[in-house]
Amino acid sequence: MAQLIASDIQSALENASWIRRMFEAGAELKRQRGAENVFDFSLGNPDVPPPQKTRDVLHALADDAVRPCGLGYMPNAGLSDFRAALAQKLTQEQALPIEGKHVIVTVGAAGALVAFFRAILEWGDEVLVPAPYFVEYGFYCGHFGGILKPVPMQGPDFALDPEALLAAVTERTRVILLNSPNNPTGAIYSPEALQRLAQAVTALNATRERPIYLLSDEPYRLFAFDGAQVPPMLPLSPYAVVLGSFSKSLSLAGERIGYIAFNPALEGIDTLLAAVTMTNRTLGYVNAPILGQRLAMALLDEQVDLTIYDERRQAMARVLTEAGLTFTLPKGAFYFFPKVPDGDDVAFCATLMEHGIIAVPGRGFGMPGYIRLCCAVERDIIERSAAAFKEACR
Repeated sequence: MAQLIASDIQSALENASWIRRMFEAGAELKRQRGAENVFDFSLGNPDVPPPQKTRDVLHALADDAVRPCGLGYMPNAGLSDFRAALAQKLTQEQALPIEGKHVIVTVGAAGALVAFFRAILEWGDEVLVPAPYFVEYGFYCGHFGGILKPVPMQGPDFALDPEALLAAVTERTRVILLNSPNNPTGAIYSPEALQRLAQAVTALNATRERPIYLLSDEPYRLFAFDGAQVPPMLPLSPYAVVLGSFSKSLSLAGERIGYIAFNPALEGIDTLLAAVTMTNRTLGYVNAPILGQRLAMALLDEQVDLTIYDERRQAMARVLTEAGLTFTLPKGAFYFFPKVPDGDDVAFCATLMEHGIIAVPGRGFGMPGYIRLCCAVERDIIERSAAAFKEACR
């Protein structure tokens, strides 16, 4: 048979994401048993309704859209008024003054990552990431010759280990990619660990022609519980870069609105801004959706009801505790990452599926021996899964 596609894409198809694989298995199980008899914790799809104000904003946007060029092209970096408003919000979150010109609006946080990697990676460059990690990172940098290099984080809470990351740095290291609150563990990295890492990277960069960027992926920034705080990243280094989206905080995942923001102190920042703006365009995104931008701008001071997610988090903790599973209560995001009883995460997921539970093996996140459970599902589903968890663990 003729080779119709690239060999690396063929390999990716044959080794599909464990998240997608389990989601599809769950869909088949629902067809066989009925959706009410399946407890699907596979996919991180935010289901809490957007803020109530969203309805009124959408009506206003519908009236505005029919004017000439109401839905036309815009600057590749995003609407200028949205960038300015977003810069004000990020100035507060990041504890560092930034202007609209330091922010680029992207097609989701994923689009921000892809555009940034295209702008700064050479073939063979390394992207270090604490493991466990979001599996798509490997594809995002791999499209442009980047090599994802996981560095395992130890301990029950998977706290950031700056020394382990620094020990993995080589001449080809270009990015240290952090995700806090973390998917899949829910860990929030401490300010002390981030400070140690940033200081060491700053010292390294003083000796390097091609600096290492500290890239912070923050789509779950607002999802912090029990009084936890997500430390600001931008002030720690001129080479710090922050990106995020409104997919989770406003339940606007389908609108694909994200952003990437830079420290104004970076020497040569205008060149980097121009490069990411260009890659944002030439990768085929052209610009982020205009209605999504206007919607997000109108809702910048809003957020989904986090108490719903917290109630689900507490319910999941009770279910897993009663089943006898070992886990660290996540400080953020909406995932649990419990340890499997016998160490074989794939076999345990198969056992769970026999009892109607869909989970994702930890090896899909670079950490075998664990499973990921997403609690962005109705509380009733979590609570009704208790008996099934007990039986599976037994």
